[in-house]
Amino acid sequence: MKPISNRLPDAARLRVRPVLVLAAAMLAGCNPRPDAGPVVVSVIGKGAIMADSARGTLGLPARVMADSLAQGLVRFDNQGQIAPGLAERWTVLDNGESYVFRLREANWSDGKRVTAADVVTILNRQIAAQSRNPLAPFLSAIDEIVEMTPEVIEVRLKRPRPDLLSLFAQPELAIVRQRPPGGTGPFRLAAGKGRFQTLTPAFDPVLAAAEDVDPPGPEQDVLIVAERAARALARFTSRQSDLILGGTFVDWPLASAAGIAPANLRLDPAAGLFGLAVVDRSGFLATVENRAAVAQAIDRAALVAAFAAGWQGTEQLLPAQLDAATLPARPDWVATPADQRRAVARAAVERWRTAHGGAAPQVRIALPAGPGATVLFGFVGASLSAIGIEPVRVALAAPADLRLIDAVAPYDSARWYLALACQLCSEEARANIAAARDANDLSTRAVFLAQADRALAADQAFIPLARPLRWSVVALRLARWQPNARAWHPLNQLRRAPT
Repeated sequence: MKPISNRLPDAARLRVRPVLVLAAAMLAGCNPRPDAGPVVVSVIGKGAIMADSARGTLGLPARVMADSLAQGLVRFDNQGQIAPGLAERWTVLDNGESYVFRLREANWSDGKRVTAADVVTILNRQIAAQSRNPLAPFLSAIDEIVEMTPEVIEVRLKRPRPDLLSLFAQPELAIVRQRPPGGTGPFRLAAGKGRFQTLTPAFDPVLAAAEDVDPPGPEQDVLIVAERAARALARFTSRQSDLILGGTFVDWPLASAAGIAPANLRLDPAAGLFGLAVVDRSGFLATVENRAAVAQAIDRAALVAAFAAGWQGTEQLLPAQLDAATLPARPDWVATPADQRRAVARAAVERWRTAHGGAAPQVRIALPAGPGATVLFGFVGASLSAIGIEPVRVALAAPADLRLIDAVAPYDSARWYLALACQLCSEEARANIAAARDANDLSTRAVFLAQADRALAADQAFIPLARPLRWSVVALRLARWQPNARAWHPLNQLRRAPT
């Protein structure tokens, strides 16, 4: 690979090698741990493992813990499908403008019975306009939530939303009481062991009433810890843990080099966004032509091939039609052979250089820290250098021209993709996204979503690269672990139920 920039810090290049050597030296294999005792789980990520979604975006460790200690009206099962949570069943009325939920019998952590009034109060707090809950902007269609009986609540909408259940299944909308704090399970927090938190199955009055259900044993407990990928991999390869959750492209080189057996290293077919959003439209990226030059120049096939087998690149924003009126928009240059794309991109750069005294344009690319991000910058930077652009790597939160977005979709709507990709897009795209949000019927909404998709593609305000790369390391004893599009794995659905 050609050198991409003398601005890639030496420390960033040198930091990768010793970590990879350490990972490669680990002893690995698929020799299973005994199927007895608690399940030991490492969650890759930073931030407090116990956090409040009302105070802002949760890190993955906190999201996993929230999903374990509390549940929403519904939740995701081990296949990423909607399953009952606090609601044992639900009915959709008035063409999708009303959702009626019947609550099951459940207790708070102090033994007090959960009531519809409790749930209504908590949900109203979570979706309030001033809430810092990251899902609040996607819940604007909710008009009111009311208690119908002590066991039944109704969610009334201003306009139909067929994707509402997927939002209610997110950990950020888990039903958590503030005073005294706590949820309804499926786990309770027990005494910790060192850096680990211990989760033990919560009392379930419905299961407790069944005569043929034995009390939970130690094998139903979970020991969970948040830690760096290198430490998690070392723990697994020394047979001290059963599961690693939360792997992304950032740490993929560590997992790949650690020698994990193929039976244990698992990928999710995650739906979502992985690409570069335009966040500064001055300088070289001020014109559509130049933004298109960057998008055309990147060799996606080489990029994804450097990571996991089967990871596929993409040039389109939407993965499928979803709830838009037409198939996903694709840039005009997609059908052009790669060598011609690069020639067109190089010509655009030459025109810019001629107009600016011959200086090569700089493009600042904001990326997270980590070996996978260094590999990503290497391939993207090489592609840009080949057409005459000087790439400069900056920290993810630093001022930049392009910023990486790597996110799994919480629900299957084109609006989520478009709203997230539109960091700094055209007025036409923004207007159509807003119109789709406020549309009073699904067919009108679908038209606006399709128009917004076309406007974003024409504006070249987001450069798709691939779909999110999500990986786990799974012991063979966890027979119920299933790959899924949500990349979500409930801790109470890992082992087969005892027979």
